[in-house]
Amino acid sequence: MQIDHLAITCASLAQGTAWAEERLGLSLDPGGRHERFGTHNRLLSLGPGLYLEVIAPDPEAPPPDRPRWFALDHAGAPRLATWIARVPDLAAALVKAPPESGEPLGLSRGDLRWSIAVAPDGGLPWDGTFPSLIQWTPGPHPADRLPDRGLRLLALELGHPRAPRLRTLLADLDDPRVTVVTADAPSLRARVLTPNGEVEL
Repeated sequence: MQIDHLAITCASLAQGTAWAEERLGLSLDPGGRHERFGTHNRLLSLGPGLYLEVIAPDPEAPPPDRPRWFALDHAGAPRLATWIARVPDLAAALVKAPPESGEPLGLSRGDLRWSIAVAPDGGLPWDGTFPSLIQWTPGPHPADRLPDRGLRLLALELGHPRAPRLRTLLADLDDPRVTVVTADAPSLRARVLTPNGEVEL
C-alpha cells in the first residue's frame, strides 16, 4: 500500500480550486471529468507518484445512476476529506480492508485505466481516515503528467477515536509521513512543503 493522492472535496470545483490555490500559492492544473460519477477535478503534483486532487460534482454532467464517490452528494465547503492508496492487487487488499471500503469498479478516462473500491452509498471508509483503495492498470499515471511545482507532502496525520484499530488496518502502509493519533472525531491533516514554506491542509 502506497499513498497515491489526497482528495479535497467541495460542492463547487471553482470554489475548491480557489481554496487550494490560496493556501498553496500555486495554480492547479487541469484534470478531467468522471462520467460514471458525474464529477470533475483539478490536480497538482506533490512530487513523483503523488498528487493532490480537488474534486466536485460536475453541474454539466447528467446525474449518475448511483451515489457519487467520495461522499460528493453531500459535499459542502472545501476540505481535505480523504486520501487514496494504491495497491498492486485490489481484490487481495479488499479482503483485509474494512467492509465499508466498498467493491472494485473499473474506470477509465482517456488512456488512464484503474480500478477503485467505492462503497454502494458513496461513503468514505472510516470517515476518510482509511484510504480509498486503487489499482492502476500498467501504463500512464496522472502524477507523471503534472509539472513539478516543488510541492512535497511532509506529513499526513489521521485522527480517529479508534486509533489503535486504524493503525492495524494500515499495517501494510510503510510510510513514515503517515501517523495515526487518537482524536474525538475523525480528522485529516496534511503538511505540504511549498516554495513559500510549509502549509497545512
